[in-house]
Amino acid sequence: MFPTIGPVDGADTAWMLVAFALVLLMTPGLALFYGGMVRSRGVLNMMMMCLSAIPVVWVLWIAFGYSMTFGPDRGGVIGDPTTFAGLRGLLGAFNSDGTDVAGVPLVGHIPALLFVAFQAGFAMVTVALIAGAVADRMKFVSWLVFAGLWATLVYFPVAHWVFSVDGLTAATGGWSVEHLRAVDFAGGTVVEINSGASALVMALFLGRRLGWPKDPMRPHNLPFVMLGAGLLWFGWLGFNAGSTYAANGGAALIMVNTLGAGAVSMVSWLIVERVRHGRPTSFGAASGVVAGLVAITPSCAAVTPMGAMIVGFVAGAVSSYAIELKYRWKYDDSLDVVGVHLVSGIVGTVMIGLVGSPDSLIGRAGLFYGGGVDLLWRQIVAVLVVLAYAMAVTSLIALALKYTIGLRVHPQHEADGVDDGLHAESAYDFHIARGVRLGGGDR
Repeated sequence: MFPTIGPVDGADTAWMLVAFALVLLMTPGLALFYGGMVRSRGVLNMMMMCLSAIPVVWVLWIAFGYSMTFGPDRGGVIGDPTTFAGLRGLLGAFNSDGTDVAGVPLVGHIPALLFVAFQAGFAMVTVALIAGAVADRMKFVSWLVFAGLWATLVYFPVAHWVFSVDGLTAATGGWSVEHLRAVDFAGGTVVEINSGASALVMALFLGRRLGWPKDPMRPHNLPFVMLGAGLLWFGWLGFNAGSTYAANGGAALIMVNTLGAGAVSMVSWLIVERVRHGRPTSFGAASGVVAGLVAITPSCAAVTPMGAMIVGFVAGAVSSYAIELKYRWKYDDSLDVVGVHLVSGIVGTVMIGLVGSPDSLIGRAGLFYGGGVDLLWRQIVAVLVVLAYAMAVTSLIALALKYTIGLRVHPQHEADGVDDGLHAESAYDFHIARGVRLGGGDR
């Protein structure tokens, strides 16, 4: 994706600056969402795992990751890691007052550097998503090494297939237009299925938490969970609508679709919860919102607002059932990354082949709109390709780490809590020092 040189479009650039900020907000939002879901003795570790994805990914992205993703295609697999290494050729020239000398490198009508930053936010939150499956039992140093290796060997190649000019999807062209022609507008495969499949692999390699599933391991702070879900919903508007890279009607349609899918998914999740367990819960509401947002990510430009609500309804209901599969199949996906992100990612990607509308931004018809099964089978193949690649390469990374620096924390640290064992900290200090005056008396 070679930049052009010219003047920026002020409206598009202003919108994308906002969208970038919204996407970057998603990783701290995820830290709150996940942090509230773990037990109190592991909340700091979980939030650190999420936030550490930002510096790890950023360094790699600037050094070679952006070039691996958006550089010239090499063998239909990866971009040339040297073309834009260190963001070479993307900086432009400026006068002393900060104005452009003769235009700046552009991607579309926005500065190339803004495109770089926006896409970096996608990589950051995708890496952080995997942390939810390894909560309470993975070494922090091993997590940092894993994050770097996974971003390099899994995320960057798959993002090249999906997002680059030589990508996997018809939304961007290249290899997909000539061959697969699947649709994934904002990252259902590269973000959701990629991270969800890898999360399953890591959960299997790490094994179960001590005491699971016998001991109760309930969320310790549901307000954190609700706040995190709200921040994710807010950030997701920039995540999806920002993928137009323009302030136009397409961005407006996508924003409406994103809002609708999250809202209806929350309702469908709560309906299933009420029918199966007798009560709707705040935890279910937050999880339902995220399931709908996951599902609409690939389909946000391929469906109408009514189609978006259908996608959200199905995703919320299916994921509400799917999160309980771990108890039947005995894999310890601590925070339901598989049940929400993998399952809803598959739902959203495959349903494009059913409810994709010719009246949408993409303009391709699914089965229910008279398009036959042509788009449907392409969506299924895209899911299977990314699923197989992510699971295979993540397995190799996990094996390498397991037999070198190790994956799992010391059993004593796990029993005492990873916050204290790994970081010598506690999120909550309930100790009352002697001699402190409380209520008029010394206690």
